[in-house]
Amino acid sequence: MDYTPTRNVALLIDADNASAATLDPVLTVLAELGTVNVRRVYGNWSKPGLKGWRDMTVKHGIEPQQQFDLTKGKNATDMKMTIDAMDLLFRGKIEGFGIMSSDSDFMPLAMRIRQEGIPVYGFGTSRTPEAFRQACTRFIDVGALRTADAGTKRPVVATDVPISDSLPPAIGAAPAAASATGARPVAAKAGGSVDPELLQLLIDAYDSVRRDERGFVSLSAMGQLAANRSSFDVRNFGYRRLVDLVAAVPNFQIELRDNGRSYVRRVR
Repeated sequence: MDYTPTRNVALLIDADNASAATLDPVLTVLAELGTVNVRRVYGNWSKPGLKGWRDMTVKHGIEPQQQFDLTKGKNATDMKMTIDAMDLLFRGKIEGFGIMSSDSDFMPLAMRIRQEGIPVYGFGTSRTPEAFRQACTRFIDVGALRTADAGTKRPVVATDVPISDSLPPAIGAAPAAASATGARPVAAKAGGSVDPELLQLLIDAYDSVRRDERGFVSLSAMGQLAANRSSFDVRNFGYRRLVDLVAAVPNFQIELRDNGRSYVRRVR
């Protein structure tokens, strides 16, 4: 029987620093946490640039929150969004938060929510400061998220051939070349090498999990440890599942067992 999350989730959107075009895949990701019952978008609705969000409020049942720009250089919208988040937090009915913004000012908010043991999913662009990324339980690059939602990916291993769109590879299949999309580049350099930070994260997670007599570890346990150490999310690399990403890294071997679970062994 499939497990369906039942958490009550709140999605708070900084309209000045988030694109309405990315909302659909964001709502899909938040389904991992539960049901997004609270949906609010914050901005000064007199701005022509927010028209896309005005349309989304009707389509997705989002509650618009008006905040005028009272003083030049001061972002009252951020303050209003933070106050509302704290109100929701201490009412005790919200069990997960999504924050759509690329603004590092929300780093303290994400950290404070996590201190209460409540997960925070951050959604921003590739230019989002590292401080906000790491403050979130998980941070997802919305550019890569749209790429994954469209069924495209970037290769984990660097190649010298032109990149073309393709679906994530099946377990054991060689990673195909893919086209330059919005996904974060996984390969750091040419010559078949894997991004060193990603590789080190996976190796550290693998080394921390108990191995069986053949040297395999549970992929789910490995993924949990990796996520616990950072805001790592496979969608930032254009993959839908951890198993697809790890299968494309030549340092690891994946084995699917009769119980339906995947196991990983380091081979180099």
